[in-house]
Amino acid sequence: MAFFAVLAAIGVLWYENHTPAPKEATWEDVVAEAKQGGYRLISTEELYEHYRKDPQSILLVDTRQEWEYRTGHIKGALNFSMEPTWMARWTQKGELEKSLGPDKNRFLVFY
Repeated sequence: MAFFAVLAAIGVLWYENHTPAPKEATWEDVVAEAKQGGYRLISTEELYEHYRKDPQSILLVDTRQEWEYRTGHIKGALNFSMEPTWMARWTQKGELEKSLGPDKNRFLVFY
């Protein structure tokens, strides 16, 4: 009985902590996720225009892994790695709030 309890615990830990192989996202997936999360999608042209007018009002957040960020990122972007699991997002919520700072009127761009 103890063997099965240990085996079940190992199975649960593996399932909760493994990185799922992401499916290839379509544009429709991106639009649906943005709508569900209450986010607005913008084009690179819109971002450039906003940046050109007032670069200090934008906070760029690079959500790739830290090693990817080190290989190249948009100048001034903050790195905040986001794992593609609900558990990772939930556990990092407070850390993300601290990283974004107190300015609630800042234009946030996640990429």
